[in-house]
Amino acid sequence: MDNKGVRSIAIITYLMVFGMLLGQSTASFKSCYESCFLLCVITPNHSVGSCSFKCLKDCIIPTSYSTNTDSQYYCKLGCASSLCSSFSTKQNPEAEKVGGCVDSCSDTCSAKNT
Repeated sequence: MDNKGVRSIAIITYLMVFGMLLGQSTASFKSCYESCFLLCVITPNHSVGSCSFKCLKDCIIPTSYSTNTDSQYYCKLGCASSLCSSFSTKQNPEAEKVGGCVDSCSDTCSAKNT
């Protein structure tokens, strides 16, 4: 394995351990997106665009959610996938920038649903 592969595995291992230490309930969008994206993008046959959408979905819509808030999550996912997914590159997920964009989608979707 070349240095690039070893480095990628080391980064992913660090992120996974760090994520477990934080616990799922305190994990921020940024850490969720960053670790998801880095894992996805090194998987063969995954494009940056598909990883971006997958990780937005996984980090925005919780595994268990109330049916009363469905429209809020889907509004936020739609907004984020159209406005925020282009920031990430294979070398840099730009999790901070994507997170700020997703937050602005939350504000937009909250305003539409009130």
